[in-house]
Amino acid sequence: MVRRIWLYPLSFLGGLSFAAVFLVHKLDLLRPENHGLTLTQILTHISAAEAGQIMGGVGEVIAAILGIVITVASIVVQLAANRYTPRITDMFVRDRTNLAVMAFFVLSAVFSLWVNFSIREGESNGMSQPFVPYYGVLATMALLSMSLLMMAPYFAYVFDFLEPDNVVGRIKAGAVARALQNRRLGQEDDRSVDERRMLALSSLEQLADIALNAIEQKDKGIASKTVDSIGQMVVAYVPHKADLDPRWFQIQGELARDADFVSMNAEALNKISNTRTWLEYKALRQLLLVYRESLATMPDLITRVAIDTRYIGQAAIGAGDRDALQVVVKFFNTYMRRALNTKDVAAAYNVLNQYRYLAEELLKSGWSKEVVAIAQHFKYYAQMAQPIGLSFLTETVAFDLCEVNEVAYLLKSPARDELLRIFLEVDKEAEVEQQESSLRGVRKAQVKLATYYLQKGESSLARKIYRDMRDERPDRLRSIRSEMLAVTSNEFWEINDRGGVFEYMEPERRQYIHRFFEWFPPSVLRPPIREEEHTQD
Repeated sequence: MVRRIWLYPLSFLGGLSFAAVFLVHKLDLLRPENHGLTLTQILTHISAAEAGQIMGGVGEVIAAILGIVITVASIVVQLAANRYTPRITDMFVRDRTNLAVMAFFVLSAVFSLWVNFSIREGESNGMSQPFVPYYGVLATMALLSMSLLMMAPYFAYVFDFLEPDNVVGRIKAGAVARALQNRRLGQEDDRSVDERRMLALSSLEQLADIALNAIEQKDKGIASKTVDSIGQMVVAYVPHKADLDPRWFQIQGELARDADFVSMNAEALNKISNTRTWLEYKALRQLLLVYRESLATMPDLITRVAIDTRYIGQAAIGAGDRDALQVVVKFFNTYMRRALNTKDVAAAYNVLNQYRYLAEELLKSGWSKEVVAIAQHFKYYAQMAQPIGLSFLTETVAFDLCEVNEVAYLLKSPARDELLRIFLEVDKEAEVEQQESSLRGVRKAQVKLATYYLQKGESSLARKIYRDMRDERPDRLRSIRSEMLAVTSNEFWEINDRGGVFEYMEPERRQYIHRFFEWFPPSVLRPPIREEEHTQD
């Protein structure tokens, strides 16, 4: 960025300006009346009157440049602060490059003022000879030239500084640096630790403000970038928690007066302190704010929130931080509850997809207990969705649990049998006829898992699914078999974030549908004889 904004423009503009000055002076020196003069003589011979005349205008120009720069920068920063977050103003004022440029303009103006003041014409001022600050005049001219040359690059820097992606990246980098600032015990007092905590927390809130304002402005790109930055910040933080000062994790001082913590009781605060998860909790709270706002105004952003929440969970798995994972699971459950309360099928559908990916990562890492807990949550939300008319979510949960069971079998997870038991209980709460008839998708998911077991040679596991289904009505069994055999393509005819069809199976696996249904009595699966055919017989 230094080369692109400062070095290249300054080199080009400065070189072009001085080349033009040199060329013009050379042309003037070629005129007959200037014969014998050199450029060095012109620059080195300055009378007191000439110096005063020159310096009288230079100071005014430098002051005018300073006024223009401050005015333009103030307007642009204020517009950006109104659109994204008011804290941009504080960031801009504290920026080192901005302070350095402003300081250069101010010092140039003050320097030219005192050089102009020191010019003396001699006897009229009680001095025996005139005084011309030759080097001061040249330095002032150099400062004025640099000030003029810096205006264009500086405005480019201001616009680059206020670019939304750069603002978000700068906040994220600063928050990570403050969180991971590691000092040996005893070298940092409690007040300094508390200040660092508040700076990191403030950065999270700044990112959330930018995301919420972007949602209000219908700016999906900035909102997505900001959500990703919150997730990336936590992902970068989690692996290094073991190296941090234990005082960092305590909710006390200014941190305890934060809006998200002040309303908690002492037991809840102690739990967060003991599990060392206040920053993960705070970051996920910001994602939850974005999630709530997105439900009504920008549904596409919900997937980004769920993805970044999963990334935080994966970082916790990689670091072996079970407490941080529990926080992630709680927020996934909160996302699902919000979606069910608003009956937002699309939101729940996308959240479930990322939730399932997290469960699969847990299986790969051998965290069987946590996977079983997530499967229980899946079953709960499936049964909650059924009575309120969201049967599609129940079917989605069933197919997601089907995939989780397949991964558990493939990885030889100790949770395999327990996951299968939970999977077969997804539809147990359906008691009303209308509810029961809408659970065909659950049965299809169970048939799909049975074919997987049969393909792997696990007839005993497939038999468990058969025993759960053997009391189904014959007409339902016949239609389920026919519909699953009819699915021969994995291309859905509408836009589908998951990229496939739930019922689809590869041809070599689909043939096991026939084998599974052979276990049912032939009379159950034989089409009923119509009354006319029975009379003819």
